[in-house]
Amino acid sequence: MTDRTIAKPSAPTLEAVAAHAGVSRATVSRVVNNSPKVTDEVVAIVNAAIDELGYVPNRVARSLASRKTQAIAVIVPETASKVFDDPFFSSIVQGVALHLAGTEYTLSLLMETENSSAKTRRYLRGGNVDGALIVSHHVSDHSYTQLGATVPMVFAGRPLIPEAVASYYVDVDNVDGARMATSHLIELGHTRIATIAGRTDMPGGHDRLAGWRAAMAAAGLDDSLVAHGDFSPADGAAAMRALLERGEPIDAVFSANDQMAVGAYSAVRSAGLRIPDDISIVGFDNDRYAATASPPLTTVDQSPEQMGEAMAGILLRLIDGDETVPNATMMPLELVVRESTAPRR
Repeated sequence: MTDRTIAKPSAPTLEAVAAHAGVSRATVSRVVNNSPKVTDEVVAIVNAAIDELGYVPNRVARSLASRKTQAIAVIVPETASKVFDDPFFSSIVQGVALHLAGTEYTLSLLMETENSSAKTRRYLRGGNVDGALIVSHHVSDHSYTQLGATVPMVFAGRPLIPEAVASYYVDVDNVDGARMATSHLIELGHTRIATIAGRTDMPGGHDRLAGWRAAMAAAGLDDSLVAHGDFSPADGAAAMRALLERGEPIDAVFSANDQMAVGAYSAVRSAGLRIPDDISIVGFDNDRYAATASPPLTTVDQSPEQMGEAMAGILLRLIDGDETVPNATMMPLELVVRESTAPRR
């Protein structure tokens, strides 16, 4: 029996595409790399040749030539269960993906736990990506700001670390948003307004608590009705129970996010109280929890999908060396009034 080696057909080359299209190799290279120096007619001819021959650009060679990987990482320093349960994260990633859809960049999602943080940092230092988007950072995440000196990075939210003042971030005015939500309750005549605050080692939790306090102080109201949670429905329910168990009158609640607000619903109802007849509730995010709650939740809309799009756009500008990018990009907020709030009875 004679062994035969079956030769695999060679992959079409740049030169083969050029010969098939009747243009130079340099012209094909310009088309592949989206150069604006080629006419639409020539682009159409070259692309037709690429399709007919099944040519696939050599990404490795292009990366070596441009010193770019054409890859971006989205890093979420949270557990996988928290990432997939929280619609804020998925909306951010969707916005990033939408912006990158019209580019050659690919997207990697890295969910980081305390045990994998060193691995994530090695990955970034190893030149595997051209830049990174940090979605849920904590005050203890010092290493990301240090990495920002070598890898372009954009944060979702203002970093709370003093040395991060030169970092790039996209955020909303969380203080003003919380003030807006609390003022809505005050305008409805509520005077015993509690808050379910988020983690104060995160910018959203820290600033939303400050905004609630500012609105309460401006109205001369008691700001002692505070309970904390980690932005989950279970935490919202536990925090609401703790507030009610204090035995002090409460006629309204501002929650630092919609998930905790919806969690508070169950605790209010278990206590034999009604929403909004006995207690009005306002959340923050305007995610799927708010729209599907019963009654629908009054909340502050921060449009995380648009935030993700903005983050991706800024990161690409940084990767391209744009020195005009501002450190802070602020997104608009809007109060969405629904049936969970009503005038005080």
